[in-house]
Amino acid sequence: MQSNKTCPILEQYLAYLLTIKGSSQNTILEYRMDLLQFFRYVAVQRGIPAPCLQFADADFIHPIQLTDMYGFIAYYQEILHNSPGTRCRKIVSIRQFWKYLKFKAHIIDNNIAEELETPKLPKRIVRCMTLEESVRLLIESSSSSVRDNCIITIFLNCALRLSELASLNVEQVNSDVLTVIGKGNKERKIYMTPAVKQALSKWLPLRQLMSVDTNALFISRNHQRLTTRSIQNVVKNHIVASGINPEGLSTHKLRHTSATLMYKYGHVDIRSLQQILGHESIATTEIYTHVDDNQLHAAVNANPLAMMFN
Repeated sequence: MQSNKTCPILEQYLAYLLTIKGSSQNTILEYRMDLLQFFRYVAVQRGIPAPCLQFADADFIHPIQLTDMYGFIAYYQEILHNSPGTRCRKIVSIRQFWKYLKFKAHIIDNNIAEELETPKLPKRIVRCMTLEESVRLLIESSSSSVRDNCIITIFLNCALRLSELASLNVEQVNSDVLTVIGKGNKERKIYMTPAVKQALSKWLPLRQLMSVDTNALFISRNHQRLTTRSIQNVVKNHIVASGINPEGLSTHKLRHTSATLMYKYGHVDIRSLQQILGHESIATTEIYTHVDDNQLHAAVNANPLAMMFN
């Protein structure tokens, strides 16, 4: 990757995302990677030698056409075999940067990226654990580790992202509400279930006995904040110990499981589910509203003609 000095306009844009838009570091890293890849593609098409690449000036950006953008996406599809989701992300990166160039940096007058379409993404059924598997996981973890059971209970009751759970501090827990800092540094409040309250009531006294210099809610054996990798390992180990097939399951699938159980058994409306999950777009929340085989079976049998036979 080129140094930051190679592309000051890009770095100014990324600084804008961080300080004004409140984008996460992961989002910024993805935008930087996508846009630098696009700039290099354009440079190669123009025959510019790598040592001479200077992406920072308007002279490089102004000649870029919509065909360059589609050519870049086609290259990543046909040569590098990127998935539709990855290509879609690259398109969003380009579109947002060109929007910044026009309305914030005032470097271009015509935003050609507005016409850049995203590929149609295939609809996927989200894999999650069943209610029976979720119960088994909670029972197994409660018999082996108070801390681990608290982690899994929060995942399955509050539908947190891995990063959100890992960053929880003690002061974010009060009698009824868990205050969560989500994507874009946005704060939301989630009401704790009786199961979460009980799990925390067992874990917090144990945590207070530890001599630690951090306010992290979940602590490792060396008395430091539990890392995201460690939390992933905790969940995986308990899934295996519960006799559940671990293939395709992860901490994020516990979030999926929680959301699906809320929708299926709690009859939570999609707007409430959107707020609990911290989604900006309700379209993202809709992936949790899929129906399972039993619901489909019940639906067809509900047809008044289902019992009309000789």
